[in-house]
Amino acid sequence: MLLIATTSAFAQRERRKASPDLPPNDMRLREAEYFFTEGEKFFILEDYTKALRSFQRVIELNPENPTVHYKTAEILSKSNKEDDLERAAISIENAIKLDKKNKYFYLLASAIYTGLNNFQKAEQSLETMIKEVKGTDEYLYELAAIYQYDKKSDEAIKVYNRAEDLLGINEVSSLQKQKIYLDQGKVNEALEEGKKLLTAFPDNERYVMSFAETLGQKGQQKKAIEVIENFLVTHPEAGPVKILLAGLYRGSGQEKKAREILKAAFLDQSIDVSSKVIVVGTYSTQIAQNRTKNITDPDLDSFTTELFELLKKDYPDDPSVHMVGGDMYMALKRNADAEHEYLDAVQHGSASFEVWQNLLSLESQGNRFDSLIFHSEQALEIFPNQAILHYFNGYGHMRLGHYREAAYSLEQAKRLSTGNPALINDINGMLGDAYNGTKEYAKSDKAYEDALAFNPNNDFVLNNYSYYLALRKENLEKAEKMAALATKLKPTSSSFLDTYAWVLYTREKYKDARKIIERAISQPSVSSTLFEHYGDILFQLGDVDGAVRQWEKARSLTSQHDIIDKKIANRRLY
Repeated sequence: MLLIATTSAFAQRERRKASPDLPPNDMRLREAEYFFTEGEKFFILEDYTKALRSFQRVIELNPENPTVHYKTAEILSKSNKEDDLERAAISIENAIKLDKKNKYFYLLASAIYTGLNNFQKAEQSLETMIKEVKGTDEYLYELAAIYQYDKKSDEAIKVYNRAEDLLGINEVSSLQKQKIYLDQGKVNEALEEGKKLLTAFPDNERYVMSFAETLGQKGQQKKAIEVIENFLVTHPEAGPVKILLAGLYRGSGQEKKAREILKAAFLDQSIDVSSKVIVVGTYSTQIAQNRTKNITDPDLDSFTTELFELLKKDYPDDPSVHMVGGDMYMALKRNADAEHEYLDAVQHGSASFEVWQNLLSLESQGNRFDSLIFHSEQALEIFPNQAILHYFNGYGHMRLGHYREAAYSLEQAKRLSTGNPALINDINGMLGDAYNGTKEYAKSDKAYEDALAFNPNNDFVLNNYSYYLALRKENLEKAEKMAALATKLKPTSSSFLDTYAWVLYTREKYKDARKIIERAISQPSVSSTLFEHYGDILFQLGDVDGAVRQWEKARSLTSQHDIIDKKIANRRLY
């Protein structure tokens, strides 16, 4: 029986193969229905390979079924391969030939041809659909958009006009036509479109704002102000429109009017906070620009601060308010206030990387290293791959003498800074200091050498590297050359001069060391260490009385003077 059934099935397949033009019989239709159902099931499960195989079997059994051609095209259109899209185009054309009244067939055809950048065929598909299928006029907007992609601006205008004739004036057609006219340099036509939309919807504040902004951008500020002022007569509650009017006043040089409106607007609770934040941000930018040009404007500074205080009073828990406050105080060079606002911003949930970066920068400038470490660790929980945050963390640990922690953070910063060689150079210089602190001298020297390979004139690296070599009494000839170059680059740095003198002292070049240390103590700011070193040099030159006098000066400038006391009391070096 199995053999008979197999032979019978084989014979049926052979007959179908031999007679492809025979009309499908009921058995074939039932089989086709089964495979179509299977294809739909696999399609829902997103197993498109099996779905496509099932639909192709349906086509073999019933090639006159338009839907299966559509489903085949739908699956193939999901591919990014051009060959698949070409096959999809053939399938959807077959579907349309079999059913010219199904809008979904035309829409898919348009999408497929758009994917193939065959805009002409995409346009034809939609044009045919609108002609053949009733109730598809709404797709005129999609047709016009394709004409725009195809850089057929005049055709797009015509289609938008057709849409308006059938569906009425609306935002999509008017704003798109306005954009096209502006791209073509037809300013008057663009303004007419804006006016037409405003006439049709006189109470819509978005439309009046869009129209006024277009007027302003095209140098017609006076007309834009007139449009807004007229709108506010009948719509006095329109807060965002007031903000726009203030901007137009500013743009036309009417700053006094602008400030009057803004003061009232900032007291209006109906105006959203984001609009007010933008205003404060705009004035803050102007302040910052003035500072770069050495221009002072106390009235502007005072007015901006007043607006911010009003904003902060109404929205004390909004992180964006504290963020813009921080920016404003930064522009005003009020760093302590800026730091306070940035801290409030992060404490109220700001996830802005810029806010965290500004906060850490201000803390590092203010030598608040405990806070710098604490907040950089908080920031790293949100932004673990930001090199600058690891850098700030390493810098804070470095300044507090936590050399091992500093080295770890700085290595992390270096790993994440592959595209920023300048930052890597800075990190290498600090790594040299950190590894010197952990007594990993080979790593320290390597970091310094890497920094100097990038910038041989890095004066801080030259100074620190030479100083630590002198303390270790290693490679003193190289240390002397580096210290000499550092002082050449910064001849008035008392710290660099002291390092150079100390390297010479270590090399027992006491006369040369005396000349350099005397240059160092002639500078405006001199520490206790410099006078102590001067005394040590004089002692080695046999001037014990002179040495004691310098040690006494050093003692008067420091609270840590046990060793200096012994030097003075016993008139000798320790």
